[in-house]
Amino acid sequence: MLSYRHGFHAGNHADVLKHAVVVQLLRYLNKKDKAYWYIDTHAGAGVYSLHDGYAAKTSEFDTGIGRLWEEKRLPPALAEYVDEVRALNGDGELRFYPGSPYIAWRLMREQDRMRLFELHSTEIDVLRHNFRDAGHRAMIFSGDGFDGIKALLPPAPRRALVLIDPSYEDKKDYARTLTCATECLKRFATGCYAIWYPQVERAESQRFPEQLKRLQPNNWLHVTLTVSNPPEGGLGLYGSGMFILNPPYTLAESMKETLPYLAETLAQDSGARFGIEYRGN
Repeated sequence: MLSYRHGFHAGNHADVLKHAVVVQLLRYLNKKDKAYWYIDTHAGAGVYSLHDGYAAKTSEFDTGIGRLWEEKRLPPALAEYVDEVRALNGDGELRFYPGSPYIAWRLMREQDRMRLFELHSTEIDVLRHNFRDAGHRAMIFSGDGFDGIKALLPPAPRRALVLIDPSYEDKKDYARTLTCATECLKRFATGCYAIWYPQVERAESQRFPEQLKRLQPNNWLHVTLTVSNPPEGGLGLYGSGMFILNPPYTLAESMKETLPYLAETLAQDSGARFGIEYRGN
């Protein structure tokens, strides 16, 4: 929805899960010299201030990156994620939070390329400003990533990480995500697709994981991080999930070490828990 601004939620527990996974996926792609594309269907602004504007009004980052910022003994995957956040905060104070595009830009090599979609008229202006010096390595598209991604697949190097993470404030996003992933797999079956979704008291969210599992019978990883019991009244985010199609074989083991730590450290009440489901080839 065009009213949605991710800045309100930047750095919260859902971002921690999503970006910890994204860092691991990109680092795995970097193990081979061959180029890849990073494609983001809902890129947002790219970078968010935590002391001003939307994030300062809600301080949701206190429930996420804020709890990890001073920790000295993090599991390896979380340490690598926090390092990417630290790279944006050179003085050691947590002032800014990197969105997925900024994290990807930091980890990409010279031979890799970025393709970003953003529909919100204000967010895309900020996104373009943040990537004004990216040159030919980054292409930014004003429009609906659900539709726009079709023209990009298969990518020229036949390697890609695709992040699909709409806000889901419009309940149609659940069905559109499933359709988008299905069509992407038809065009580029070997791509790595990372799908984020919220845990909320909504029927579409409750049945979404089982629908994702039907996208392909094998070669997927489903991880969840729940930080609290569902809120009274049924409104509010109490966790999130990442569903990865064609994940690297190393990711499941990495998450087995990461998720217990996150469930304990980011817990808001007795409902905190985590989940890992994996189906290999």
